[in-house]
Amino acid sequence: MNAISPSEARHAHALRNAMSVDVEDYFQVEAFARVVRRESWDEFPSRVAGNTGRMLDQFARRGVTGTFFTLGWVARRHPQLVRRIVAEGHELASHGFGHARVDTLTAAEFAADVGDAKKLLEDLGGVAVQGYRAPTFSISARTPWAYDVLAASGHSYSSSIYPVRHDLYGAPDAPRFPFTTSAGILEIPMTTLPVLGRNLPCSGGGYFRLLPYTMFRQGLRLFNRNEKRPGLFYIHPWEIDPDQPRIAAAPPRSRFRHYLNLGATTARLDRLLRDFAWGRMDRIFADALAR
Repeated sequence: MNAISPSEARHAHALRNAMSVDVEDYFQVEAFARVVRRESWDEFPSRVAGNTGRMLDQFARRGVTGTFFTLGWVARRHPQLVRRIVAEGHELASHGFGHARVDTLTAAEFAADVGDAKKLLEDLGGVAVQGYRAPTFSISARTPWAYDVLAASGHSYSSSIYPVRHDLYGAPDAPRFPFTTSAGILEIPMTTLPVLGRNLPCSGGGYFRLLPYTMFRQGLRLFNRNEKRPGLFYIHPWEIDPDQPRIAAAPPRSRFRHYLNLGATTARLDRLLRDFAWGRMDRIFADALAR
């Protein structure tokens, strides 16, 4: 990465980036899917409402609004959380109902999942739900019907592709910038930086906890400067919760990824909210959505 001057940093700061939160609980992540049965989720102490509430407080202190991709499973159990997200000016969007990977479902099962989630979120929030993010960025060439299903269910955009190589997800050959699919759905990929012929992740998630904050900040500033367009950041409520119960049966690599630097994330997020300008996805990408 090339260093950027103070004047270039100020120019990058003037761009408003998109803030997003994937509202799911700590036991629902893909990294634990092999050791935490979906049927047992209600047996775990839920922490998603408290963690999301603290994140909403943090956003409010910084005057930031974002997009909350919320699981139907969570919304059904915490309706007051959905109403708070809307009441505080954030965009309510869908993360599907049961956090099932799209590439493990049939088209009919996917239609039921996103349809049920959208209806519930809209009923609780009293607003239209335009956006969808697939669990574990699992829309790919193996799910050619996914965008047709999203269009038929009334969604306008998706944020379900990460153009990187990763053992759990990734579509490294996918476009790096928003594009309109044949079904008319706007796909907004996660932010990446091209370095030596490879796309490096620059959207948050585990990389935000793994990398030194200054390196992540430099990457996002470079993206803003070089591409002259907004970046997209995502985070989970469980990432600000160092006191969450441990899933001891998970493989060592999964535990490392999940629990790394949880105690530092709140402070890092506060620096990020301060160092960049942020907004909801539906407003940041309003021009593309209107086409």
